[in-house]
Amino acid sequence: MASEDQHSGGAYRQHLPDLSTPRFTTMQKQDAYEYAAAFKESGVPPWLHGLYLHWRKLLQEPFKGVTNDGHVRPDLFTLQDEGMPIHSIVSAANALLALLTPAQHTLLTHHIDSPEWRTWSNPEFLLSPNKGLRLDELPPPTRTACLALLQTTLSPEGYTKALSAMHINGFLGELVGAPRVLNEFSYNLALFGTPSTTSPWGFSFYGHHLCLNVFLYQTQIVLAPWFTGAEPNLIDSGGVHHGTRILQAEETLGLRLMQSLDGEKQKRARVYESLRDPAMPKGRWNHDDQRHLCGAYRDNRVVPYEGVVVAEMEAAQQGLVRGILNEYLLYLPERARAVRMGEVERWFHETYFCWIGGFGDEDAFYYRIQSPVIIVEFDHHSGVFLTNKEPAKFHIHTLLRTPNGGDYGMALRPLIPGMEQEYLWEGERD
Repeated sequence: MASEDQHSGGAYRQHLPDLSTPRFTTMQKQDAYEYAAAFKESGVPPWLHGLYLHWRKLLQEPFKGVTNDGHVRPDLFTLQDEGMPIHSIVSAANALLALLTPAQHTLLTHHIDSPEWRTWSNPEFLLSPNKGLRLDELPPPTRTACLALLQTTLSPEGYTKALSAMHINGFLGELVGAPRVLNEFSYNLALFGTPSTTSPWGFSFYGHHLCLNVFLYQTQIVLAPWFTGAEPNLIDSGGVHHGTRILQAEETLGLRLMQSLDGEKQKRARVYESLRDPAMPKGRWNHDDQRHLCGAYRDNRVVPYEGVVVAEMEAAQQGLVRGILNEYLLYLPERARAVRMGEVERWFHETYFCWIGGFGDEDAFYYRIQSPVIIVEFDHHSGVFLTNKEPAKFHIHTLLRTPNGGDYGMALRPLIPGMEQEYLWEGERD
């Protein structure tokens, strides 16, 4: 497997940026709002500003959902008991609401069908300043209440993973000297609907390298789409969070699976030999998501199946697929995770595993697992704040979507019983 040096602090420290350049001297003087405003007004860097404008166009399209062929498959999802501790989650949400000023309440809360569900993004730019509460602006009791909602909803290990991503974001802010833009609390929380044990509602928690969208209905949860990343993926500077590392299990299991395939299956799984392969069609690689296809605002992407069908794999290899998917479902509490895993396994006959790049121990790579009910992506990235021009194992992006309209609980919403529609006034008219 990959050497320890590949994951050590020494690997990424060879690519620390020059903090005396205008990019960083300017950033170090700005808060998150000034940083975002300068980006929007200046259009620099142009490729990223162009992406922002493209995102705004994508948001105008009605939600359909990610598909493999442009057609949404019906009847894939159903209402069911998944054991979510909904009373505790509602209590945590109400405890947060009780601490808010009227102005904060207005910022936090949105209609359950608000298009703001779809405006999450994973860059450090604060692109939706009027959506939700930014944790680093809140007094400690209110910030603690925001985190309590997250902790009550996620599994213990999933909550630890989320906190680790936040701590690493703070570490990156220290590395580039810009803690007002990048810190462990530079995340927004937005609430959709009214917290309820009987009616649908949810929330979005998003910021740099951590975006979680949670839809709740009674004891059922849809936690999709989500994005988790890290640059670098290890804190090696000492201090209370020293040694924090994320996403290594997803990396290790993916590589083990690819290396375990026989030659013929490896050939079919490997759709491109290099991470920026000349054989790629125009647009298959891009500056923002690089090899990812299902990132922010790509709610309606058509992603054709590629690679090897999991049902064709040996039992041990299918076990590795389960291990990978278990890591991607880690945010879910145990019972909900087991239910979701059962749904995923039932589609192994139509679950595809594909790979881009080399599969030696030191190689950077991309992989995707895709079926009618789940898509997960893993990608080693080139530097954004670090200077590595080629993808490296210390900068990782991962994401999960529920295709065929499943994201944001959209496929479940038509199945939820509606309110009584009749209105009858039985008193006097005047």
